[in-house]
Amino acid sequence: MSSPTNKRASPPAVRAGTTTTDGFLGGRISIIQPRSGHRAGSDAVFLAAAVPAGKSGRVLDAGAGVGVAGLCLLARIPGLEVTAVEIDALLCTLAEKNAERNGFAESFKVVNADVTWPAKDLRAAGLLREGYDQVIANPPFHAEGAVRAAPDRARATAHVMGAGGLSVWVRFLTSMARPKGLLTLIHRAECLGALLSLLDRRFGDIAVFPLFPKKGEPATRIIVQGRKGSRAGLRLMAGLVLHEQDGSYTAKADSVLRAGEGLELGD
Repeated sequence: MSSPTNKRASPPAVRAGTTTTDGFLGGRISIIQPRSGHRAGSDAVFLAAAVPAGKSGRVLDAGAGVGVAGLCLLARIPGLEVTAVEIDALLCTLAEKNAERNGFAESFKVVNADVTWPAKDLRAAGLLREGYDQVIANPPFHAEGAVRAAPDRARATAHVMGAGGLSVWVRFLTSMARPKGLLTLIHRAECLGALLSLLDRRFGDIAVFPLFPKKGEPATRIIVQGRKGSRAGLRLMAGLVLHEQDGSYTAKADSVLRAGEGLELGD
């Protein structure tokens, strides 16, 4: 585990030929990301789309990767300040480059940190306990031992978390959100029960928004949103069907992924 810092003394070099440049939101956002290993995709865009518009203030994006979710969010909602937390130093370097190339260098801060660090180390890295109006996350989807880990270290870190890891992520997000702050995260549908158990007595007024691959098929992803300290009950939303039977995106999914429209979760 590297020592906590909010400035990397010598950012890792990005070697020629090891990255691609990809467009998001119909080309409004241009992203440099690794050619191999963990690559950002539609999950990050849907996560950003679930954050309610009309909100200003500070947003913390945990496990930010190359910054896709935060930058899509800034493109849709002006006036936000996004702090992107990422454990991988190379991805942090790319996230900083992506913020600059998209014109968000002043409103997008990158912190190279591990969400499992003790509170004092997170403070030393520049993270503010209860300092964020909204916290968002796309945590690693798989528990250690449940799947075969990828040989690429960065990909394995992004996809697999250790035993009890989801609990650690929820505790971190809870500690970073201000009182009455909003949590939004995306995860695998089969993890809903575990998520709701971990959010209990921490967040209320929880909305569950399923993402269905096709009409009539079970959801594979869920977006969960809740308010810190609220005692309001659970809301199960109708969700969104992503693909038509021919594999093309549905009109609503396309409007989110390419036109940058938001998702209504009822906040």
